[in-house]
Amino acid sequence: MQLLVSPSSIEEAKSSLSADIIDVKKPSEGSLGANFPWVIQEIKKIAGKKPVSAAIGDNEYKPGTAALSAYGAAHAGADFIKVGLMFDGIDRARDVIEAVTTAVKREFPEKYVVIAAYSDFQRMGTISPFAISQLVADAGADVAMIDTGIKDGKSTFAFMDEEALTRFVEQNRDLGLQTALAGSLKFEDLDALKRINPEIIGVRGMVCGGDRTATIRVELVEKAMKMLV
Repeated sequence: MQLLVSPSSIEEAKSSLSADIIDVKKPSEGSLGANFPWVIQEIKKIAGKKPVSAAIGDNEYKPGTAALSAYGAAHAGADFIKVGLMFDGIDRARDVIEAVTTAVKREFPEKYVVIAAYSDFQRMGTISPFAISQLVADAGADVAMIDTGIKDGKSTFAFMDEEALTRFVEQNRDLGLQTALAGSLKFEDLDALKRINPEIIGVRGMVCGGDRTATIRVELVEKAMKMLV
């Protein structure tokens, strides 16, 4: 299980280097808010050989916009390109997933496409995470992800229990996909996450001392890494 940490700036990225994956996002623009391409480029330089992930937004149903954003993130140096589906509907989700995957994979087949749905989908009226796995596999993307869409301190575990998250991971593995789990996760969630055993867990608030609007702390990233061993 790899730890993905989401700095919002170049300075925060320097505090995140003990993580397995450095994720570039802009928390002020949403759960999966997109940062600037030059920030991705600079963090890629800082990360060295470590993979860099980039969020491209909590996307409405705009396949062209999502595809162009994904292509830009890939060109800026991101190894993982991550898009959130902030809408409902199987056919519409298929359109966006296929557009994003094609935009990345045609030129960068070695890069990973991450498709995220939200654990709190019912309160947001967006697509269920369980509905995206087959679409992700069919499109040739790599990772199906769960995050929280509304950042109000409630974690993914407030909306999906351990059994449901385990089922999601197993569903993805059966389709040849990796799983990433995120969403206001806390240190006390790590034991359950080890049992669920996704390939990737994504954190920000956990390593900011509990407040995702605060600053990432080196010692908390190191603590999380040690707890995952």
